[in-house]
Amino acid sequence: MLLEEDPATLIHHTIGNFNIHPDKTAIGRINESLSTLQQARDLRVREAESALKKLSRNFQTLATQHSETVSAHHSTDHASQIVELDTQKFRVAKAASDLEIEGERLEQELEGLTGRLHELNLQGAEGDGAMRSKRELEDPTILKLKVYRSLGIDIDPDSSGTYNKATIRNTQKGDVHVVNIDPRFSRFFYANYFWQTI
Repeated sequence: MLLEEDPATLIHHTIGNFNIHPDKTAIGRINESLSTLQQARDLRVREAESALKKLSRNFQTLATQHSETVSAHHSTDHASQIVELDTQKFRVAKAASDLEIEGERLEQELEGLTGRLHELNLQGAEGDGAMRSKRELEDPTILKLKVYRSLGIDIDPDSSGTYNKATIRNTQKGDVHVVNIDPRFSRFFYANYFWQTI
């Protein structure tokens, strides 16, 4: 029965039973992928060529600089620079040693001066007892002030150093009198007043 049909009709039905549409779609996708890959490959090749050219230019520049540096370098100049640097190093080392010695000397001097300052601080503004006694014997003003103080009278100087105020203390009566000394009154007047008060 199969051979009774027309071969052309049989071939036509056979072709009709083939579904080639998915195959065509797949081939189209493959072609698109190949085209995309080719474009990406071409782009990467161009980028690599550009990078290679840039590296070549850098290499040429560095090679030129290297050759210039090598041609300008002289071993004698290098040796003289080393000798000069060694000389400077020894000078700096000697200066540092001198400064260290001077620092130790100044430190010892500072210790001595600190000790002397401590002694003077312990002695006070008027000095030690021997110096104070000698100064009091030589200064009549100090002697007068000591006599007044022994009588209960303190004489106070103003900012200019002039003695113009007296504080009289009477321990028996428990009184304290402050007297401003006016040069218009005589010494006799103040002497009588002081005697009467004490």
